[in-house]
Amino acid sequence: MKRYCLGLGLVPDDRLIAEYEEIHRAIWPEIKASILKSGITDMEIYRVGTLLFMIMDTDESFTFTKKAEMDAGNPKVQEWEELMWKYQQALPSAKPGEKWVLMDRIFELNK
Repeated sequence: MKRYCLGLGLVPDDRLIAEYEEIHRAIWPEIKASILKSGITDMEIYRVGTLLFMIMDTDESFTFTKKAEMDAGNPKVQEWEELMWKYQQALPSAKPGEKWVLMDRIFELNK
């Protein structure tokens, strides 16, 4: 298993943030299926203010390249991603068009 942690911003609007959280309480079944099919075995998203933090646990088959290719070929995922941009905003360190930014681990208690 490999773990990845990623960050993303939200549009600073309380109504939109509430909608975003509500949508994530019942994600579309096609999105859940796509996540699992890509090799992601578990995923959690946390929020503080307008900052989102995602933890992804993956199996050995997962790669970001494979996930991007799968997503590009899946119309339902594209529809979901387009909807999410209503709520999300890139972090200042993101590359153009980049959403979730991979975070660097800077501390590990058991190492």
